[in-house]
Amino acid sequence: MTKFRPCIDLHQGKVKQIVGGSLRDEGPGPVENFVSEHPPAWFAKRFREDDLQGGHVIKLGPGNDRAAREALSTWPGGLQIGGGMDESNAAEWLEAGASQVIVTSALFDPDGKFLEETLHSLVRAIGREKLVIDLSCRATDGGWTVAMNRWQTLTELALNDATLDRLAPFCAEFLIHAADVEGLCGGIDADLVAMLGTWGKIPITYAGGAATSADLLLVESAGQGKVDVTVGSALDLFGGHGLVYKELVAWNRRG
Repeated sequence: MTKFRPCIDLHQGKVKQIVGGSLRDEGPGPVENFVSEHPPAWFAKRFREDDLQGGHVIKLGPGNDRAAREALSTWPGGLQIGGGMDESNAAEWLEAGASQVIVTSALFDPDGKFLEETLHSLVRAIGREKLVIDLSCRATDGGWTVAMNRWQTLTELALNDATLDRLAPFCAEFLIHAADVEGLCGGIDADLVAMLGTWGKIPITYAGGAATSADLLLVESAGQGKVDVTVGSALDLFGGHGLVYKELVAWNRRG
């Protein structure tokens, strides 16, 4: 059964919702759909009170460490952490209260070549049960390609059954943003969700484009109930109008 998983996206120390494809190291700043007046702890406390398991905190660039620690300390063991995670700091963030660390860019060299030994070393350091591999992607010819560096750089890895089979033994679950539709509130990438659900061997959370209750139902049906979903910009908690937080809490309590 598909579950709603909450998120706390941090940019410049504030909780924000950003159009994923607009993140850049240079040039104009990202397109912001929402900037919260509440601190990260406010959201973490809400998620804790509603027992929303498996959510994540994502640091989008520098200047977010203090805000991330604030969220994690509010719900120790209740939230994953991603953004700049690697072998040098993974244990530190777990000690700070993260349930698991989410890793993407550290598994690739600057040109996007996959570093298999780096993955093995990270697993030896913290254990596969503490690792979530982020395979966020962009649509490319004939499928999807894993993207790193805040989705700016395409890697050598195609997102397909073979890649999922290759990496699944080294992590507890996958997190997958559809970067091309992230933050646009224009609907999910149903083909991507269907591929993930057909594979469906370990937990997967999908993010990107969910804007209405129909989108949640589509994730559940296309993903065969094996794919969880994160909702950002469309959620009333983040200034959106398409989905109501209290209704998603109730959705998780079905059955």
